[in-house]
Amino acid sequence: MAGGVLVASTNGRQYEGKVTMFVLVTCLVAAMGGLLFGYDLGITGGVTSMEPFLIKFFPGVYKQMKDESGHESQYCKFDNELLTLFTSSLYLAALIASFFASITTRMLGRKASMFTGGLFFLVGALLNGFAVNIEMLIIGRLLLGFGVGYCNQSVPVYLSEMAPAKIRGALNMGFQMMITIGILGANIINYFTSNLESGWRISLGVGAVPAILLCIGSFFLGDTPNSMIERGQKEGAKKMLQNIRGIDNVDEEFQDLIDASEEAKRVEHPWKNITQLRYRPQLTFCSFIPFFQQLTGINVIMFYAPVLFKTLGFGNDASLMSSVITGGVNVVATLVSIFTVDKFGRKILFS
Repeated sequence: MAGGVLVASTNGRQYEGKVTMFVLVTCLVAAMGGLLFGYDLGITGGVTSMEPFLIKFFPGVYKQMKDESGHESQYCKFDNELLTLFTSSLYLAALIASFFASITTRMLGRKASMFTGGLFFLVGALLNGFAVNIEMLIIGRLLLGFGVGYCNQSVPVYLSEMAPAKIRGALNMGFQMMITIGILGANIINYFTSNLESGWRISLGVGAVPAILLCIGSFFLGDTPNSMIERGQKEGAKKMLQNIRGIDNVDEEFQDLIDASEEAKRVEHPWKNITQLRYRPQLTFCSFIPFFQQLTGINVIMFYAPVLFKTLGFGNDASLMSSVITGGVNVVATLVSIFTVDKFGRKILFS
């Protein structure tokens, strides 16, 4: 066991339990989905700024970056349609996959959805690492996008349902922590491989390592009690809840989970109901908070950081090192959030 006795709160009730090593290890493995997303987010900008990569797949872009004397133009342009397709196809595929991921997560469980995402990541990373033409690059990116869609949909739900209420915020932010570590790791790898002739293959292919870990780990992870109850596996759900809480007497909490599941199944027309006036505040917060968070542009900065720094006049190494520094600050800020989210609450950190 890890940690001492704590009180887990669900629906206003208090339950005895412990922060078990089982929960911590399980959440760590599951959070690998965030590591994969962060790695793919951070690796792209560095790779697309590598000259060997551009010469092989996007020679037109490379020519635009050079003037007649062979020096870099002050306003080097990356306005190539194929290059744009390469970078944006991940998000397009993730958007489409998220709809299928929600069905998989609900019907087959969070564990199956995470394994599917890891498998997509693995195949996509291998295709990109061994790419010999633009078609392999695009198909690999699409598969990586499917992996993002599945993992981003299932992992936060899995972490929330596995974590005890006392540290639910910290463990759920483990997903974000892994994203920032993935971004930082990608920036560091790009920095050390940028001067290698086939360094871009290493950068793109290394993403297969955490993908393998997630796929293997998924075989040993247990599904959440909530998911198992939804699929009628009540005996297994109770055993899993006992493992999570570290105690045998979980009857009261287990019954509450069953009651909540049955009540949810009785809801008719959930999408219609949520548009009712009494649910308007919840609908507004859930829609506009993530919407405006994305409009801040931070993902674009993380995605294109090396390219942005390069177009501002930084040298190749300097632009990659600047990206490493940005990624490092991102990790530190996330660590602060993890250690304060359950103490001060979400609202204070958000503001």
